[in-house]
Amino acid sequence: MSSAANGLSRRRMLTGLAATGLLAGCASSNTPSALYGLTSADLGGTSGRTSGAQILVPRPRALKALDTDNIAVVNTGPVYSYFPKAAWTDALPNVVQTKVVETLENTGRLRGVGFPGDGLLIDYQLQIEVRAFELHLDGRNSGRVELAAKLVNDRNGRTVSNRVFLAETPASGTTVDQAVAAMNRSADQVFAEMAAWVTGRV
Repeated sequence: MSSAANGLSRRRMLTGLAATGLLAGCASSNTPSALYGLTSADLGGTSGRTSGAQILVPRPRALKALDTDNIAVVNTGPVYSYFPKAAWTDALPNVVQTKVVETLENTGRLRGVGFPGDGLLIDYQLQIEVRAFELHLDGRNSGRVELAAKLVNDRNGRTVSNRVFLAETPASGTTVDQAVAAMNRSADQVFAEMAAWVTGRV
């Protein structure tokens, strides 16, 4: 297919998405009418020994496109756009950070888990990069969540282990409710796997 034909096909796709209200080039100027959070992860697979370790979870890193409270829609390219009149309850890295802390606490297998400034005597840091957290439009429409995690010994700065966690859940449609539901299911899987990985290494 020629580049001109590719360009025409792409313009038609974006025009169609705009017509359904998916794209919002000026989302940041709109006051959200709905705020969305993340559900608690299923921790059925994290049973095992209890550790005396205390874990610090710094604010995750993310590109500017995801370091926002806007709910992202990603087309091939990648091209980022956002749902209008909808937002996360806080900037996405803060939402992810809070959910990771809650998930690790809910395992019941760690002496302590906290945020910077909590005053814990830290044994390990769980450093996270948000690589994807979006409705991914790739012909299948899925809630895609990808987090890169590094477990670092806080006493000597050495990396204990690192891993990339990725989950994609088919979305039943392209409304914000359907997109967030798919992202929640993917996030549940990622957070549960991350919790099992952490508690198995400290």
